[in-house]
Amino acid sequence: ADGVSPCCPLWAAACNKGAAPELTPIHRAGYCAFYDECGRNPEVNVSLVSSNVPCLYNQPARLATGALLQLLRSVCPELVRGDNDTRVCCTLRQLTALQVSVALSGTVLARCPSCSRNFANLYCNNICSPDQSLFTNVTRIVNRTTVLGVQQEAVVEYQCFYSQRYADAAFDSCKGVRLPATGGYAIDTMCGIYGARLCTTQRWLDFQGDKNNGLAPLQIDFQLVPNGTQPGDGIEPLDERAWGCNEALSSDQQPCSCQDCAESCPPVPAPPSPAPPFRLGAADGALVICAMLFGFFALVFLTALMCRGKKKKKKAVLAPRRGCAVRLGTCSHRFLAGIFRRWGTLVAGHPLPVLVVAAVVAAGLSAGMATLRLTTDPVELWSAPGSQARQEKAFYDEHFGPFLRTCQVIVTARDQRPGATYDSVVLGAKNFSGVLSAEVLQVLLELQDQLTGASVWMQEEGREVTLQDVCYAPLNPSGPSLADCCINSVTQYFQNNRTRLAMVATQTVGKETGTVDWHDHLIYCVNSPLSFKDITSLELSCMAEYGGPVFPYIALGGYPDSEYTQAEALIITYSLNNFPRSDPRHKWVLSWEQRFLEVVRDFQRNHSQNLSISFMAERSLEDEINRTTGEDIPVFAVSYLVVFAYIALALGEYTAWRRVLVESKVTLALGGIAVVLGAVFASMGFLALLGLPSSLIILEVVPFLVLAVGADNIFIFVQEYQQSQREVGETREQHIGRVLAQVAPSMLLCSLSEVICFLLGALSSMPAVRTFALTASVAIAFDFLLQMSGFVALLALDARRQEAARFDICCCCGTEKEGPTGPGLRVLRPFLSHFYTPLLLHRLIRPLVFPLRTCDGAHWVPTTGPTGCPLGATGCPLDSHWVPAAVPLGRPPRGVLGVYWVPPGCPPQGPSGACHGATGCPLFPWGVHGVPAAAPLGAYPASHWVPMAVPTDDISCALGQCLNATRRPTVEEFERFLPWFLHDLPTLQCAKGGLGAYDTAVSMDANGTIMASRFMAYQRPLRTSQEYTAALRAARALAENITGTLRQVPGTDPDFRVFPYTVTYVYYEQYLTVVGEGLFTLVLCLVPTFLVSFVLLGMDLRSSVATLITITMILLDTVGIMALWDIPYNAVALINLVAAVGISVEFVSHLTCAFAHSTKPTHVERAAEATITMGSKVVAGVAMTNLPGIVVLAFAKAQLIQIFFFRLNLIITLAGLAHGLVFLPVLLSYMVSPHLVSLVSPYPYVNPRLVSPLSPCPVSPCPYTWCPHT
Repeated sequence: ADGVSPCCPLWAAACNKGAAPELTPIHRAGYCAFYDECGRNPEVNVSLVSSNVPCLYNQPARLATGALLQLLRSVCPELVRGDNDTRVCCTLRQLTALQVSVALSGTVLARCPSCSRNFANLYCNNICSPDQSLFTNVTRIVNRTTVLGVQQEAVVEYQCFYSQRYADAAFDSCKGVRLPATGGYAIDTMCGIYGARLCTTQRWLDFQGDKNNGLAPLQIDFQLVPNGTQPGDGIEPLDERAWGCNEALSSDQQPCSCQDCAESCPPVPAPPSPAPPFRLGAADGALVICAMLFGFFALVFLTALMCRGKKKKKKAVLAPRRGCAVRLGTCSHRFLAGIFRRWGTLVAGHPLPVLVVAAVVAAGLSAGMATLRLTTDPVELWSAPGSQARQEKAFYDEHFGPFLRTCQVIVTARDQRPGATYDSVVLGAKNFSGVLSAEVLQVLLELQDQLTGASVWMQEEGREVTLQDVCYAPLNPSGPSLADCCINSVTQYFQNNRTRLAMVATQTVGKETGTVDWHDHLIYCVNSPLSFKDITSLELSCMAEYGGPVFPYIALGGYPDSEYTQAEALIITYSLNNFPRSDPRHKWVLSWEQRFLEVVRDFQRNHSQNLSISFMAERSLEDEINRTTGEDIPVFAVSYLVVFAYIALALGEYTAWRRVLVESKVTLALGGIAVVLGAVFASMGFLALLGLPSSLIILEVVPFLVLAVGADNIFIFVQEYQQSQREVGETREQHIGRVLAQVAPSMLLCSLSEVICFLLGALSSMPAVRTFALTASVAIAFDFLLQMSGFVALLALDARRQEAARFDICCCCGTEKEGPTGPGLRVLRPFLSHFYTPLLLHRLIRPLVFPLRTCDGAHWVPTTGPTGCPLGATGCPLDSHWVPAAVPLGRPPRGVLGVYWVPPGCPPQGPSGACHGATGCPLFPWGVHGVPAAAPLGAYPASHWVPMAVPTDDISCALGQCLNATRRPTVEEFERFLPWFLHDLPTLQCAKGGLGAYDTAVSMDANGTIMASRFMAYQRPLRTSQEYTAALRAARALAENITGTLRQVPGTDPDFRVFPYTVTYVYYEQYLTVVGEGLFTLVLCLVPTFLVSFVLLGMDLRSSVATLITITMILLDTVGIMALWDIPYNAVALINLVAAVGISVEFVSHLTCAFAHSTKPTHVERAAEATITMGSKVVAGVAMTNLPGIVVLAFAKAQLIQIFFFRLNLIITLAGLAHGLVFLPVLLSYMVSPHLVSLVSPYPYVNPRLVSPLSPCPVSPCPYTWCPHT
């Protein structure tokens, strides 16, 4: 050929470069460009296969006969024309080498026959095609002399011309093929630095022809010619047929599976588009509706108020006629008052025996705490034993063992160390972050060496435990060395070798010569982590020291998109075996993890100036929670001391300075707190004797709740006694009995409401919520009983001491007795009486309160807060080493999480049904292609052991046992050889070995029967609780899809099912139902509050509704402020909301009860009296008791306490106070409810016409006759 024919600009330079007539002068059908072998390529130093190159041979193709023809039928059947008409450009030796190469590619491509055949055809045509010279052009040769002195011309580089259509079709058939052993795509191993994400047809072929890839024996310059274009010089681009991945090679074969070929998947309807946000015009729809409702209710309220004012006439107020329900309520209250009066008189008359009995009973029940079991396992706390996730976890742990334990170190550059741009002569310019520097990598390697060599002495066993005793060694599980331990880090790309990290070499690419170093190798490995040899002159492997790949998304963090070299964090991850707690090796792991933490702490102190090092071990979360619990005990102690000091000071009623020691109530306050703590301890001991475990959260929340209830009752009882004047002829004991009769029904109302409320709350499926509710209900019940006995006795003794003018605490000393004194100094009640209540219930202010509060409630309705896991960073203090590791770089980690698909038992139809993983079935349900719900799951491909275990290639004889023509093993053969596969070490010659990837994926009994198996996939990077919850929901939807598909396979058990499992599902399952279950639990708590109020308030529907409305408003405000204050809604928050119902009862029910018993003529005056008399006690007993203790909790170290106890309890207390003293009085002032019996006077306020002159009880029409005379 003369010169260069017209070439398109796209590849003109290549044509010019390859114009070498003296090497391939003839481009004609039936002619070869090279033939036979001319020894090793002298330019290839390291190769995983034979590097023999062909000899220059631009002559006619030769006839294939004998062994060559027979082998050609097997390796390249498309080239066979007939027994006497098949010509080739290769020898038997070349074809045998090609067979080995095709077999190597077959290990990763054989899952898809179309792809495997297309890939083999590329090389069959390149090496053996009789028309080889038409599409190849030799560009460079080397001369060599054989040992016999024969001169040979060895081809070391040639051009290969393909049509764009043919090349694209071959690439498209292979780009979706999975590599189950690694969880990636096969194309990841065949595209060099680009990986599957950036791989294109040209890049794919360029890698195949790169002599530095460890597989290619010579350099091949692939030229893709646009369709319909001819390069000239007689060259015609190869344009053979390429099978699509959804096409079968023959009528008796199947196309590629759905998992490897999206075109093979059945059509799936498009997922429904998410519902658009509800809007009315440009405004939020929910907010608009709430505003409209507010406006409607405000209009109705104001209209009713105006109409009522017009119709109001001045006339004498007559007592309303009372129905049976009201008279029944009056009788019930007088009945209860009589019982409490007699009981109070009896206890006050015998205080010491009552105290002894109460103390003995409380101490006896508290002794049960010796058997108390504290639940610290988060799974036991937040997941119900009968829940789906717990049952699936139990099944998984039984057959596959618990998830591996993880120890992790995250290294970032302090002060955002500046990065740099590295211009690679091989790979181009790349930006490197400040943390990816040679100095930091050396420091990282130093830390890794210290950790790998860490050991701990086990005193009990008299031996030293090292990493190899506890590490996960996937490729050598029976007797691992330190090098076998699974350690993932960026230094593993250099096999943790300092010499390799410091290597520098010179490399020429085209006309440019430069140096290559660790930068080039790192760039290559993060894009092609499965490579055994990079394409630089360094010729280093990317595989880790233990023999497995290190994926960049595990070793690096904080990178934009997939720009791994810009990562802001370097991550070292040690995987340890998770032995059962009963196994002695479990202590080994815990001890080694403790040593791990100590080594990293020391390293952190030495390198804190330049690097920020955060770290965690599997035990870190539990350790940190236990540590902070111990450190926060003083905070809780100070909180209780503050509460005690307040109660001691506030209970006293001081009349003169000289009587301060007499009138103080320190001993009584101490006794009251002892009663509360006795109730708490007795409840825990009682439940411990019944076998119910407790938790740290219960130990922290229940005392606060019971203290709020108990302190309220203490203030109500003591202040009522102080304000009550003893009647003529009445003894001290009778006086105490009379006071108890006045206040105890209200205490019973609140306590009974709370007890029933919490008992119903125990119906929750969450173990922590259920245990808390049971403990709280029993504690409140015991608190009421102890207050009705022990505290009444303490009050009687204190009253006797004060009347004897004895000093508080030191009762042996005293002062002179004085006559009756006036009321002591009080601040709160006069303020409420003279200032606050007249202002609140003023005729101009009162109409504004109710609409404004309704508006505020309507504002909170559309406000929803996020759900958040109580585990994680919020469970630890801010100074914990675990917090930065849990949330590196100020945000949740960007990482992937493995998820397993577990079918109990053998896959359907045994190995026949197992074809669902290979090519024997038209549908492969284990993938996530085409499933709308699988969006959060499709980050990385699934890892499936069945197609690797079941032969699908052309080898018809294995292990000396010939299989039948179907190449499918029988059930007996499958079960016999499966263990061999599972324990076979994968090698380059046989990459299908299951050791490391699949040896733990199948659970078999002693007889070799498959009991369970698992298939692993990966979720997309998840950051928030909402994303983890969405992933769980999507996984279960996909599992249902898989289950339904497999049940359609003939012979499948109708009960067969597949479930997804990963370590986080058991924690996040609660968020699938936490909102609905929370509403159900809170409604259950509100129902008994309403019913008990309705019964004990004399069937007064209006007052009971007022109680219910107010408590509901408190909860609504609490949830709304939670959203504004970044308090996530989870099980811990639900516990506090359930407790909020109990605390709200204290704020509301006492005042409502006082309103119901008021004898004032108008509802406004009754509301005012209730606010003054009972409001002061509620403020002093509930709000002022809680607030000092809550404020102290702000100094706790644990974020869990700061968020869920300080913030949330502060919200609950302030919301309860605002509603109890502002909203409720106004609401009651508008509710005309009947008068009930007054427990202040000895007789009820009733209509004289309905009362018999001989009985204080109504005569008719009340049908009940058990009303006592008191």
